[in-house]
Amino acid sequence: MGDVHTEPRAAPDGVTGGVNAPEAGTPDGLLPTLKRAAAALRSAGVGFALAGGFAAYAHGAAVSTHDVDFAVGERDLDAALAALRAAGMRHVDSPENWLEKVYDGDRLIDLIHTPSGRPVDADLLGRAEEMAVGAVFMPVLPATDLVVMRLLAFSETACDFGRFLHVSRALREQVDWPYVAAETAASPYAHAFLTLLAGLGVIEGSVP
Repeated sequence: MGDVHTEPRAAPDGVTGGVNAPEAGTPDGLLPTLKRAAAALRSAGVGFALAGGFAAYAHGAAVSTHDVDFAVGERDLDAALAALRAAGMRHVDSPENWLEKVYDGDRLIDLIHTPSGRPVDADLLGRAEEMAVGAVFMPVLPATDLVVMRLLAFSETACDFGRFLHVSRALREQVDWPYVAAETAASPYAHAFLTLLAGLGVIEGSVP
C-alpha cells in the first residue's frame, strides 16, 4: 500500500480514485464540513481516517449518512478536539464512551476512538487508503474495515440490517469476506447478517 498520508490535498485533474461528486449531492451540505474538519486535523498533525457513511460513499456506495465520521486514536483526541475548536466548531458532551461529538453549525462530526470496544490504533489507520473525496485527498478506511466496524455495531437494540444491505452490495468486490467473518465471529448479529448476504447471493459460499 505504501505510505499513507493524513493530509488532505486537492485532487489533480483527471484523478480516478475516490468520489468527486458535487457538494449538492451530499446530505445537508455535509461535504464542506468534512473537508474543513479534515483540513483542521491535517494542520494539527492528527492521525485520522474517514469512516462511516462517507467512507462507504468514497468507495462507491450511495450516500446514506447524516453526519461525518472520523476514526481517531484515543491518545490524539485532545489534539483533534482542539484543532476542530480552533476551526470554529464546538465540542459537546456525548453519552457514549466510544466517541466524541463536534458540531460545525448544525452539522455533526463524530470522532470515533473505540468502536465496539476495539480501540482505533496505528494498524487500522495504517490501512487507510488515500482517496479523493469531494476533490480533496484524505485517508479513508478500507471497505473491509468499514464492514467489520459496522457488523460489530449490530446489537439486540440496533439491528437494522436493511440500512446496510445496499452498502454491502456496493462494496462486495472490495471486501475480504472471510476476514470479516473471522473478525466478527463472536457476534451472533454479524453472523446473521453474513448469512443473509450469502442467502441473497451478495457473497459466495456459506458463512463459517
